[in-house]
Order: sequence, then C-alpha cells, then structure tokens
Amino acid sequence: MIDLRCRYLGLTLRSPIVASASPLTARVTTLRLLDDAGVGAVVLPSLFEEEVESEAMALSGHLDAGTDSSAEATSYLPPADLSFVGPTSHIRLVSSAKSALDIPVIASVNGATDGGWVRYATMLADAGADAIELNLYAVQADPAKAGPDVEAEYLRLVEHVRWAVNVPLSVKLSPYLSSTANFVHRLRDIGADGVVLFNRFVQPDIDVETFDVVPGVELSQHAEMRLPLRWIGLLRPMFPDFSLALSSGARSGLDVVKGVLAGADIVMMASELLRRGPGRVREIETELAAWMTAHEYSAVSQMRGSVASNAARDARSYERAQYIHNLLVHAGVVSR
Repeated sequence: MIDLRCRYLGLTLRSPIVASASPLTARVTTLRLLDDAGVGAVVLPSLFEEEVESEAMALSGHLDAGTDSSAEATSYLPPADLSFVGPTSHIRLVSSAKSALDIPVIASVNGATDGGWVRYATMLADAGADAIELNLYAVQADPAKAGPDVEAEYLRLVEHVRWAVNVPLSVKLSPYLSSTANFVHRLRDIGADGVVLFNRFVQPDIDVETFDVVPGVELSQHAEMRLPLRWIGLLRPMFPDFSLALSSGARSGLDVVKGVLAGADIVMMASELLRRGPGRVREIETELAAWMTAHEYSAVSQMRGSVASNAARDARSYERAQYIHNLLVHAGVVSR
C-alpha cells in the first residue's frame, strides 16, 4: 500500500495535494467534491480587509438614506439580511466547511491595517479554521518606502497575528522579496509555522481602444512551477522542520513528485482543478502513486527533500552557476 500521508503546519494530511484558494473552495458543494476526490486539505478564498470594509460601509449608507426625511422613516425598510456583508460570509464558510468536510480547513486573510490582520484572523480561527494563511498580497509602489521597511512591516503584522491566534500560521510570500531565505528565517523566529511559495499577482493589461487599464486573471502556466521549485530546494536544508508549500503551476502527479523531492511538504493546486474539475485530484493521486511504486517508494515521507540542494547530484542547478551552461544547452552548443 502507498502511504500518501504528510505533515503540514503540524497537521496530518492524507495527501500532499492541497486545493488552494479558488472559486472551487468558495462553496460547500464544491468543497465536498474536493474532499471526496481525495485532497489533503483546502484553502478558502482570502478575506480581503478592504473588500469587507467597503461592503459594510456601502450597506450602511444605503440603510441610512432617507432616515431623516420622516418621523416614520425607520419603517420604510424591512429588517436587513446581513449574512452576506463584511466578514460574516467568510466566517460562515469556515463554519460550514468544518461541519461538511473530513479534512483540514485553512482560512486565508489579506489585511490592510495591523488591526485588520489581527481582527479577521482571530475571527476565522474562532470560527473553527484549522490554520490561518496570511496572504501577503500587496504591490509596493511607494518610492519613499525602502525594502527593509516593507519587510519590517510584514514581520510586525505576522508577529501580531501570532500573538492573537493559537492555530498554526503560514505566510504566503511574494516572489519579489530581496532576500527570501533571510525573510523565511525571521518568519520562523517570530513563530510562523510555514510559508507558501509563491503568491501570483494579478497583472493589468491596457485596452488600446478604450484606454482603460484592465485587470486580468489568468490561470497559472506549468513553467511557473520552476520558481517555487527552486526556492523550496534551496530552503529545505536550511529549515528541515519548517513547513514549505509549493504553489503555482503544478498540474500532474509528476509535478507533485517534483515538489516533494525538492522538499515541499505539500503541493497546492487551483488552476488545474479549475480546468479539469475536482475529480482531477483522483487522477493526480493515481499518477503520484504509480510513480512511487515504479521507484520503490512506499511513503511520501521517504521522498521529501531527496533532491533538495543538499542532496541533488549537482546542487549548483539550484543556483546561478549553471546559468551559462543552460543557455548553451538551449542554443545547441553543448549537450546536457
């Protein structure tokens, strides 16, 4: 029997395949399908502080409109259903998912203020989330803010959330940090339990007819997996007991194999499951198990980190030393 169990953020997962935040994890019906298909855990869509605050403010404005026009104005509107406003829908999704699923439920938070990060992370943890993922999704475009200041701000908010919640805590990182290894080291020191590598930023386009800047969301491409794969291979020997999740570009059982061999505890997927549906998880697990059988592995834990930077036949492959060689290979000047 092939044992697909793994550990992530101190939680035992039945599989290293995790459904990351997407429309599939936003509804209990599709969450159940993912659970039935065999995912190890699910990450719910991020609660964005600006979004929930603007919803609450907009509703408040509508409810207050006209209340001073008549002494009986309070009777104009029936009692409002506020179950969809602000953080309430996210809290209800956590609670419903915990009741409906047999796997860990990870809630995601993206705050705009220190207080917001702490407040909403606490609400989601209290609703029953097994872990909290802090989604550091922010484009830093202020020329007056230096890189160390940005990182210090991130570390402060992670530390504040760590003080406030008792559940495991992961941090989803941007690929644009100036020193990823150092930042991960500091995250571990302030109490984070793991990191997710990496966040995908929505890149705008320009409509040349309307002159509008058009935000666009595209599903990840397979080549995007190489960046997190490289960093996980580098980080695993440095942080042997720290949880590492690979995110972006994984599409098959062999991609899960690559992630685990590099040192990932789990491999997150969203785009592939959106393309092919929740049932794709069964196929991916079959591909993973088939590879393990062919290579005489009986447990995922035996594979983890087998090709990390301290174990690879050529550790330079994770670093810049192979850059010129790879260019010559692609140019056909030399062979592999």
